[in-house]
Amino acid sequence: MDDLPPEVALTGITGLDDILGGGLTPDRMYLVEGTPGTGKTTLGLGFLLAGAETGDSGLYITLAETKVELSAVAKTHGWSLDALTIFEMVPADGLGEDQEQTLLHPSEVELGETVRDIMAKVREFKPARVILDSLSELRLLAQSPIRYRRQILALKHFFSTQNCTVLFLDDKSATGSDLQLHSIAHGVISLDQTLSGFGAQRRRLHVVKMRGMRFRGGYHDFEIERGGLCVYPRLVAADHEDREAGPPVSTGSRALDALLGGGLVPGTSSLLTGPAGVGKTTACIQLMIAALKRGEKASYFLFDERLPTLLTRSASLGMDLTPYIDGGLLEIRAIDPAEMSPGEFSGAVRASVEEHGARTVVIDSLNAYLQSMPNEQFLILQMHEMLSYLGQKGVVSLLILGLHGITGEVRSDIDLSYLSDTVLQMRYFEAHGEVRQAISVIKTRTAAHERTIREFQIGQNGLHVGEPLREFRGVLTGVPTFSGGGEALMMSRDKSL
Repeated sequence: MDDLPPEVALTGITGLDDILGGGLTPDRMYLVEGTPGTGKTTLGLGFLLAGAETGDSGLYITLAETKVELSAVAKTHGWSLDALTIFEMVPADGLGEDQEQTLLHPSEVELGETVRDIMAKVREFKPARVILDSLSELRLLAQSPIRYRRQILALKHFFSTQNCTVLFLDDKSATGSDLQLHSIAHGVISLDQTLSGFGAQRRRLHVVKMRGMRFRGGYHDFEIERGGLCVYPRLVAADHEDREAGPPVSTGSRALDALLGGGLVPGTSSLLTGPAGVGKTTACIQLMIAALKRGEKASYFLFDERLPTLLTRSASLGMDLTPYIDGGLLEIRAIDPAEMSPGEFSGAVRASVEEHGARTVVIDSLNAYLQSMPNEQFLILQMHEMLSYLGQKGVVSLLILGLHGITGEVRSDIDLSYLSDTVLQMRYFEAHGEVRQAISVIKTRTAAHERTIREFQIGQNGLHVGEPLREFRGVLTGVPTFSGGGEALMMSRDKSL
């Protein structure tokens, strides 16, 4: 963002200011459009209150909602409107004969009176920031596109002489896209919301245009929360500078380090695949604990199971996570994908790295993340940007992907192996009437890894990896068969397993 204006008007929404490269150019007219319920009023009030904090006076001109309704909206966000001036174009004391030129009876006289009243209030209060809510009322009064455009141009010319930043709110009541407004306004921000077959509605915004400024295009997810709009800028990995990777770090297991060719390299992503129950989550926890023991911070994003179940199971295996959580080294966040958009999730990952300082990030699992949002497009591309970002930040990323099948045809609905720098495959195999578990490294981009298959068992302190097993047949078929003797296999460390 090298072409920033010398001064900007902050919107009061951190994510939106980030998208705009700092904020809005002052003393210009902007359009904020969106259907009812998308958050236009909340954005407008937040914009005025943000200005009040820096000493800018604010005027909210409402042609539809009353001051009581606006105060109720502000109360839900914990805001006070005492610092603002609210002007109702429709008087609260009713409509008498002396008010016949009101919005209820559209005519050329009433349109002119309304516009003149707006100008008079701006001259009277001399605000630095103005919200006009909403243009649909003026559109109904105008009755024809040419008169409507002339009145908007008149307002634009008037505001240009008043040294104030103006946001026009429009509820898109016009049929189709109102390109007349788009051409007149200095900038246009569009808000929309969509419903999926299940779960909460998804809200998104995009900057249609912004003259003289570089901004981040495309859709950006946002939510209406207590305190205003929370915008999650679309993650662009190229916007973040690279950090040196550093030497490989240990997994906490010498055998697993040998299998990986030396350990995990910071700035790389590792994908653990395998059928249900084979030990993917346990392996990730063991790798994460090795980082925690080095004093590094970690973040765990849990999609599949309940947090109490994860903590109980880990503690029973001698990998108690509670001390690390209490000590501030570990953050575990249980994700409800039905209530979270992809943008919010990527924002949570960014916060874990930039605010919490996580050096290891675990996503458990990709199946839930991808399949829980069936109506979303380009989730794979979003995951690619996220992994690129984590790599540039020097973070070790651990991803879990469940496969269908047990010992027969093991397959996946999606192929994410190309996104990962390292792929560890965990599988079951049968030997001497017992179902056992094996692990192998399919690929790694950072070292010459072992191409063997090692047996492992889950016991105290997680995975115990054995020596390479050579007596396998049909390895390339995807269903290797063990044909060796029992002396090559690991002795059971826990008879209860």
